[in-house]
Amino acid sequence: MTHSHKSRAVVLLSGGMDSSVCAALAARDHDATALHISYGQRTEQRERDSFQRICDRLEIHERLVVHNEALTLIGGSALTDDRIAVPESHSLGQDIPVTYVPFRNAHFLAVAVSWAEVLAASKIYIGAVEQDSSGYPDCRPAYYEAFNQVIRAGTKEGGIEVVTPLIAMRKSQIVRLGLELGAPFDLTWSCYSREDRACGVCDSCVLRLRAFHEAGAVDPLPYVPVVQNV
Repeated sequence: MTHSHKSRAVVLLSGGMDSSVCAALAARDHDATALHISYGQRTEQRERDSFQRICDRLEIHERLVVHNEALTLIGGSALTDDRIAVPESHSLGQDIPVTYVPFRNAHFLAVAVSWAEVLAASKIYIGAVEQDSSGYPDCRPAYYEAFNQVIRAGTKEGGIEVVTPLIAMRKSQIVRLGLELGAPFDLTWSCYSREDRACGVCDSCVLRLRAFHEAGAVDPLPYVPVVQNV
């Protein structure tokens, strides 16, 4: 099947739930290419495997896998520094959690914009979510408005746009949309701390489980069994 009549788009695909829905949208509406950036996170291998499998399922053939060493060397996050424990969701307060990777999405978007220029792609999809999220500052609408200004000022043609179709949605709405699109939730990975079975207690797992429950759907991922206190 040819997609030559469609405009090109780059989708940043981590392998998680939100990015898989973005990938399904991009594959539906564009000649989609997929970018995955590993950055030394705890679940790096599992996320990369999810990326490849999701691309296979959605028939996204052109892919780029990049390793960002800077974020690992910089550290400062529970996702990239083994000395910082991944907190359980119930222990989090109102502050930005230690799972925040400092200015991570700027690194990702910079690579995506460079690749989009080479591919002559007009859109970059990213699955940023503001509501029902961990409160990361690089998932706010104002951040992407500012980044699009940078792209317009700093690229040859200035015609590339970062789009965030999920940013104002609740997580349960994202699940419903993904089910409508046929997003491969069974291939995704969201857990911050484990690669074999999802822990079920980190913020990402709790948000995901709640979303599936509120959407009236069953999460297809394997989770560590809950230990009941006797």
